[in-house]
Amino acid sequence: MFQDRLQAQLLPVVLSAFKELFGPIPEAVKIAFQPTRPEFEGDLTINVFPFLKLSGQGPQQTATAIGEYLVRHALPVERFNVVKGFLNMVISDAYWTGFLKEAGERDILQFGPTGNKVMVEYASPNTNKPLHLGHLRNIFLGYSVSRMLQAAGHEVVKVQVINDRGIHICKSMVAWRMFGNGETPASSGLKGDKLVGKYYVAFDKVYKEEVAGLMAAGKSGPEAEKQAPILLEAQAMLRQWEANDPQVRALWEKMNGWVYEGFNATYARAGVDFDKNYYESNTYLLGKEDVLKGLAKGVFFRKDDGSVWVDNTAEGLDEKVLLRADGTSLYITQDIGTAIKRFEEFPGLSRMIYTVGNEQDYHFKVLFIILKKLGFAWADGLFHLSYGMVDLPSGKMKSREGTVVDADDLIDEMVAEARATGEQLSKLDDFSGEERNTLFEMIGLAALKYFLLKVDPKKRMLFDPKASIDLQGHTGPFIQYTYARIRSLLRKAGLPVGGGRPSGPAAMGSQQLLPEEKNVIKLLHQFPAVLNESATKLEPSALANHAYELVKAYNAFYQTVPVLKEGDAEIRGLRLALSSAVAETTRKAMWCLGIEVPERM
Repeated sequence: MFQDRLQAQLLPVVLSAFKELFGPIPEAVKIAFQPTRPEFEGDLTINVFPFLKLSGQGPQQTATAIGEYLVRHALPVERFNVVKGFLNMVISDAYWTGFLKEAGERDILQFGPTGNKVMVEYASPNTNKPLHLGHLRNIFLGYSVSRMLQAAGHEVVKVQVINDRGIHICKSMVAWRMFGNGETPASSGLKGDKLVGKYYVAFDKVYKEEVAGLMAAGKSGPEAEKQAPILLEAQAMLRQWEANDPQVRALWEKMNGWVYEGFNATYARAGVDFDKNYYESNTYLLGKEDVLKGLAKGVFFRKDDGSVWVDNTAEGLDEKVLLRADGTSLYITQDIGTAIKRFEEFPGLSRMIYTVGNEQDYHFKVLFIILKKLGFAWADGLFHLSYGMVDLPSGKMKSREGTVVDADDLIDEMVAEARATGEQLSKLDDFSGEERNTLFEMIGLAALKYFLLKVDPKKRMLFDPKASIDLQGHTGPFIQYTYARIRSLLRKAGLPVGGGRPSGPAAMGSQQLLPEEKNVIKLLHQFPAVLNESATKLEPSALANHAYELVKAYNAFYQTVPVLKEGDAEIRGLRLALSSAVAETTRKAMWCLGIEVPERM
């Protein structure tokens, strides 16, 4: 586990202080270092109230005694103050400049390999419709988590499950066969996934009309919904697919092929990829034998109708059916088999993370309990990365009614917003047409990704396209703009375009830091710990918000403190080193979020 370097240096000294001053030593994990509140002087704070029984003294006396000990024995602690039992420590400027110098000489953001192999599943679309805004939150969240884990030293395997079979897929197929007249992506000019999605919407329209007609003829609502001719046709097609009917299978392969081409184009544009695809058509029969083995061992039980169940009442849940009375599987059954297959396919896999919406919270609780009951030790490494829905100002989205926000259309809108903003600012006169297009694409995607990732994934969120593109707001483009501004500054200073860093004794001295400089360096110093914690908790929002706080602090520094115009060579060197470190850290943070940063903007 990566620990903040300063805290790691101070912790043993604090423990020594307790031993020498009071005798008893607290548990190291209970000593919590916190950033000092801005209204008080200091950089790090320790709350001594939990340790008053050990010290046998009051909070003021305990904190003062520890503070005096730290000043005597911990070189970074220059002075301290005590506020109602809170020990506020001021760290010397020499420590911060030393850290900045080290940052210029080596990559302090690089973690060593941990030896852990982690699988991250995300995307998991159905092949009856194009990707939409909800998919994008899933995809960007899963991809960012995979990159954070990789940056923290893990070996990561990125996978998706493509739901390519079932009644929903047959609905699109039936509608195309009935109304398509041979229409193809080439003949229609539509991406393949959009074309198939068009027929999914067409199916629902006809289905509703047929239900209404049956109800007008005297059928009850439930009867009409079950007896609509187009639904019966789709159900018949599903049975034909399961029976390997050659014509149905050929149509299925053709239409799925269109969808895959469409998905891959969207993935490529969004800058995400996968190491392996799993197809439900290949996995839907998995798990049945594993359930029967569990039944034989007494892990599961069979009811009088022949169905097989698991009893999770001891875990605070309920009974769950795993095999129907006719012996057929359910989604939970194939998920059992797929999990087992993955751990067989990837030896050494220690964790598996499922990026799936919070409507499936119960499903994954049951799945993980079942795998533990089957005796798989790796089940303790399973995690459901649950996330909330994304709403728009216009309300909820429904795929079958064609009211979803299409992913491609949304990306187009974001790029158009970026283009409008960029052309309005009129700072791109020296950009070629191709360079402008590349930049606007980069900015539009950054706006979309960052806005979706800066929110705690567990929270339901409202996506506002206009707010996400604001160059002065809490946005991806603002972070990109700051990075490009720093790169321009460094080029003017004569540093290599590839990213040279000022370093060495001549780059900085032991001069006193200004508050604006120190604020930036402290945020740089915190970054490795923030990255590691974000990777551990699987929460890109913490990393995204830290990146914003860093560039915001840098902008406050840049607007008030001269850099290139500074006459003192040592001070100028320090400020260039600080600027370079901010650029490198920002680039790393944005890479972890799956966001590109431009050299010019």
